[in-house]
This record gives sequence, C-alpha cells and structure tokens, in this order.
Amino acid sequence: MAHVPVPGEHSPASSDPVDTHCPYCSLQCGMALRPLPPGGGPGDGPGGRPVGVEVVERTAFPVNRGALCGKGRTAPAVLSSRVRLTEPLVRRPDTGRLEPATWEEALDRIAEGLESTRRAYGRDAVGVFGGGGLTNEKAYALGKFARVVLGTSQIDYNGRFCMSSAAAAHQRAFGLDRGLPFPLADVARTGCVVLVGSNLAETMPPALRYLTELKEAGGRLIVVDPRRTRTAEQADLHLTPRPGTDLALALGLLHLVVAEGRVDEEFVERRTSGWPEARAAAMAHWPELVERITGVPVPELRKAVTMFCDAESSMVLTARGPEQQSKGTDTVGAWINLCLATGRAGRPLSGYGCLTGQGNGQGGREHGQKADQLPGYRKLDDPAARAHVAAVWGVEPDDLPGPGRSAYELLDALGRDVRALLLMGSNPVVSAPRAAHVESRLRSLDFLAVADVVLSETAALADVVLPVAQWAEETGTMTNLEGRVLLRRAALTPPPGVRTDLWVLSALAARLGWEKGFPADAEEVFEELRRASAGGPADYSGITYRRIAEEDGVFWPCPESAERDDSEGAQCVSPADSMSPADAVSPADAVNPADSIPADSITAGARPHPGTPRLFLDRFATDDGRARFAPVSHRPAAEEPDAEYPVLLTTGRVLAQYQSGAQTRRVGELNEAAPGPYVQLHPLLAERLGVDEGAPIAVVSRRGRAVAPARISRDIRPDTVFMPFHWAGPGRANTVTNPALDPVSRMPEFKVCAVRLEPAGG
Repeated sequence: MAHVPVPGEHSPASSDPVDTHCPYCSLQCGMALRPLPPGGGPGDGPGGRPVGVEVVERTAFPVNRGALCGKGRTAPAVLSSRVRLTEPLVRRPDTGRLEPATWEEALDRIAEGLESTRRAYGRDAVGVFGGGGLTNEKAYALGKFARVVLGTSQIDYNGRFCMSSAAAAHQRAFGLDRGLPFPLADVARTGCVVLVGSNLAETMPPALRYLTELKEAGGRLIVVDPRRTRTAEQADLHLTPRPGTDLALALGLLHLVVAEGRVDEEFVERRTSGWPEARAAAMAHWPELVERITGVPVPELRKAVTMFCDAESSMVLTARGPEQQSKGTDTVGAWINLCLATGRAGRPLSGYGCLTGQGNGQGGREHGQKADQLPGYRKLDDPAARAHVAAVWGVEPDDLPGPGRSAYELLDALGRDVRALLLMGSNPVVSAPRAAHVESRLRSLDFLAVADVVLSETAALADVVLPVAQWAEETGTMTNLEGRVLLRRAALTPPPGVRTDLWVLSALAARLGWEKGFPADAEEVFEELRRASAGGPADYSGITYRRIAEEDGVFWPCPESAERDDSEGAQCVSPADSMSPADAVSPADAVNPADSIPADSITAGARPHPGTPRLFLDRFATDDGRARFAPVSHRPAAEEPDAEYPVLLTTGRVLAQYQSGAQTRRVGELNEAAPGPYVQLHPLLAERLGVDEGAPIAVVSRRGRAVAPARISRDIRPDTVFMPFHWAGPGRANTVTNPALDPVSRMPEFKVCAVRLEPAGG
C-alpha cells in the first residue's frame, strides 16, 4: 500500500527525489521534491523545524514539461510550522478563545457536537462542506461519511463556485461532463481558439505555452474579456464585452454563422438534435442588437466568425468569466451551440472545453462530495446508482439520503435548518458571495469543526480546529482539467500533532459507531473508489496507483477492461488510438500502449482499457449518441446598473495569489508580488470620481462595502471595475458580490453586480 503519513518528525519520507504535483490549480503541474540534508531547509524561526525539501523540475511530465509558476516554486514554504497549524485547537467556554488540545479531546468534542445535533434536530441539521482541493480519496470518503455515518443530505463543496455551470452545460449537450474532452496538448495544434473569460497567463501560467505554440504554428487566438489582461495581449483579436453579456455575444456569433452560410449541415444532421429551435433563438440576436447589448462592434463580430470558421479545426475554451453568472449554464450552452453548428465538436483537434480552476475541481465532484452525486459521477436520485454504491458501502439503498442543498444555499441555511457543520479544505468567509452574510451564518452555528492546513478566516470561527497534513505529506490522486488521474506522493512525514484528513474521518467514524469502512490508507480508499465508480460515467475501475505512476496519469473513463461495454459512459469514449496517424499526439503526450500495463493491475484474462484521452469522436454520451443544442436566449444579469449603483463590478485572480489566499498569503515572496487588494478602474471613471492612483476607494453594493487602493488603467472598460478576491478584511471583494444563483447549476453570480464607487478618505 501507499505510504501513509503518521505522527513523527517533519522529515523526508525517503532520501530519493519524489515525483509529485503542485498543490494549486487544475493543471496539477508535475514537480519533484528533493530532500535536503538535516538543517538544510528554510528555517521556521526559533524552535521551528526546517521544511526539508526543495522543488525541482520534472520535465518529463507532459502537461507542464517542467515549467512552474511562482506559486508552485514556493509551495514548500507553507509546510513551515511557522505558518501552519501543528496541534488541535478547542474553543474554551471560559475564555471564548481557541486553545491547544489533545487529539482525543478534539475528536470527542466533534463527535459529541455532531451527534447531539442529530439527536436534537434530526440528521439534516448536520452539514458537511468540502473543497475542490481535496484528493479523490478524501472527496470520496467525505461523501461516504456524510451519507453513511451522519445520514445527512446536507453536503456540498466549494467546487460549486468553480465550474458547475460548465458541468451542467456539458451534461445537457454531451451527456457527460469532463472539463477538457481532449488533452491540453491538442490546444496547440488546432487552428483557432476562442478563449472566453480566462486570464490563463495569470491563473495557470504554464498553460500559456500552448497558446504560444498555437500561434507559432499559424493558429489564431481570440480572447473574450472585458479587461486587457496579460492573456488578451497575446490575442489576434480581443473582444471586450460588457460583463454579463457573454450569452448575447455567443448568440450573435451563431447568428452570423447562419447568415453567412457557414453551418456544417452534414454534421448537424448526422450528429446533433435540437438545431431548429437553437437556430431560431440565435436568429433573434442580430449583429446590431448584439453590439448594443455587449458593446462589441459588428465588424469585430464578423472578424471573429471568419477566424473561427476559416480554420480547419477550432476550439472554444471557457473559464469563470461566462460561467460565474446567474445564466452561466445557458451562456456556456450558447458557446457549445457555436461549436456544434460549425462541426467543431466530436472531431480531432476541435470542440468545447472548460478550464477548471481548483486543483481537483474535476475529481472533487465526481466522487460524492457534491449535493446530488454519488461516486463515479452517478446521480443520487437514480435508483440503480443508489443500489450499486450502497452495495459497495454495505448499506441499504433506502438508507442513503437524497440530494441536498447546493453550496451557497447550504451556507445560507447555517444556524437555522443546519445547526452543526464539519468543514474540510475550504474558506467560505473569503470565497463565498455575500461573504459578510455567510460569515454571520457561520457564527450562528451551534457547532463548527474545521480541518485545515492553516488557521484560515473560517477556521478562526470554529469550535474545534484540526491540523491536517498537506500535499507533500500524504499520498492520493487528483484529476486535472484534462480528466487525467494523477498520483501525488508523500515526500515528507508531517510534524508531530498533525494527521491526515482520511485519518480524521476514520477516527470520527469510529467514535460515531462505524469501526470499519473508513480506512486511513489512501490506496485502500482508492481501491474502494474504483469499485464504487465501476460502470458509472466517471469510471475509474481500470485505474490503479501503479498504472498512474507508470503512465504519467490515466484518462477517465477507464473501465477495468477494454472488452467491457456495459458502462453508462462507454458509448461516448474514443480509445487512445482512435485518431489517425496525422492527428496523433507527440510521444510525450501519448497514453502508453496497453501492453505496458502490468498484468496484475486488471482482471485476469482481460485486455486492459487504455484510458480515454479524447471523448466523443465516435458518438456523444447521450441516449441516442447525438449532441443536443440548447435553445437559449440572452437575458440581463440578476443585477443591472441603475442611478444608485451605476457601475459594474467583476472579480478574478492575480498571478501571485490563489483562491481565498489562505495559503499563498502566508508566503513572503508571493505577498511581495501581490501584497493586497485593489480596485482597477478606467481613467475616465477615475477622473469623473476625482480619484487618484493609489487612493483608497470604496466599492459599495446592496450587500456591503469593500475598500482598496485605486489602480487606474486603460486595460478595462470605462463602465466596469475589477477587484481580485484573495483577501479578507476591508478589501474582501466578496463582501459585495451577488449570490443570485443559476437555476440549473446553482452557481452564484460572482462575475457581475451593480456597485457605486466612493472616495474612502485616508
């Protein structure tokens, strides 16, 4: 079995370099950790321990080929005992303060807090909130713990804030959701990429090389973003729509495709359904109307269509810009419609893809910590899915609760319907919309337990805080934005007093009456995950730790054997060798041939499945094998500007920080590069307000007020301001954002809300 971190010295688990992956974004860049001699690591100060490892390049890993951003290079800094939690904390009734405690006391307090709430108010009065950075094993165990041990339906995770709209649109159009239905390497080899709402150069810098290689090979890049970002600077065409109008923009482009006779009629007839309704909806969005809605001139719309359609192959890639809207599912659906109408889907080097944000945003929702899903991407309300997973778990299907609340709805219910919460790997005090309200709901809980690496703003509110191991101290699998399942290996044992999340769940389950079924060993959990996912859309049953290590990752779906064709998702897959030689990827990007897979990793006598780097080349994952058009129409954002709140706010990330900043804000080098929040605004808007560069400015919405220094730039629309969302305190951008939810995905509208700006004084 894999190495499992145990209490002990914070020292290298072995003397050899360890291949692993970056703890941050969904690229999951390959890196190696080299052990340092005793005393050779960065010091923690008086009485502290050295970290004990340094990051070195891992050039053979195909996704990043050795390249790392500043966050990846400095990741070991958060291993320091100077910045992390190293012992359990319990809030003392007499002082009201969090103070050190033993593990026994902390776990007993949590078990009692959860159990007493269940007894007093019922099972659904207990909630569980997870994170998109948890390994597949932890996401799986957390979902099982909620539904089997606690018996609650109230579980969701912060990945709901990441790419849920794209997931819903993927499911609706293709019958299956995987962020990219092709390897990232294919992006460099297509003819045209439309990148919608992604600042790739800052959010996942090593991936920028694929856009550079695209252009070097003669391909074209279109960037859709209301700001001129570092990524937009690379574009052949930069479209700057008003925030919240991406849906109208996509419909306008499709209108022009129809009007100019560029529809691939043969593809539409043979491989899709629903085109007449989608066509009629698009034709109601003529170019001049779209220009009035979006602010994008008609000549630029026509140029975009020409570039997209003249290329032999094309892709549309979306990120949080179009997805984090109250109409995000329809918006992504409109971009998918553009791909389908032009025959740019289900073909080599073409298609729609989503650039997942969080490290395990893909795998995190596939295996059970999402409110409506069971392992293997099965639906919780599907009787067959319930029966299969219940059999693996050794419970009756009727004992499993039904679907629960989505992430924001769960947070909004805290202190009322949900009275106790177990939270792992998330910091909603900073990351949730209408964050001041969410903070007040967390404070109103009868009981809050948090397991985290650092004392985040959310952990600081807890009744019990558990210090858990980090990426370099535990083994487990992650699934990156391509659907490539990867192995993160332990290079260190954690400091004394620190345990793994799996150990925590095992210990809590035992206290709540489940002595078996919750192992602390990651590989043992993965073996059960394989059985639970078998036959589901996200089938991992043919993936083993050994295969992942030998093949630099395995793409799902990957049934246990190639002969099996009874899985729910099998009809959509295209084997690794299904592309012609001209379309084949380079050796560094190819999946290893089947004969390289060890015989003991699969069922005896069966031919191993090679994994599925490319989906939909033969058919889509719908019942009839056809992709479905979405008949969508533009509608305004949930909150449009008015006389009281005349400006639009949009939010996003910066290069040197990550998500809520709970970890990156503890790294000196990153803080020097990005020390705090700011408000980016156009010079015309600044002049009208009388605001100077660096002056504090207040951004006020119907939900609250955030204050940060002004950053005046012509790289943003005059009607729009931008704030990064990595910081707590007065500059917390999510204090003002709108929790209006997409009706399908339940994604909040982070990317657009109405605000007014006020000078904030000294």
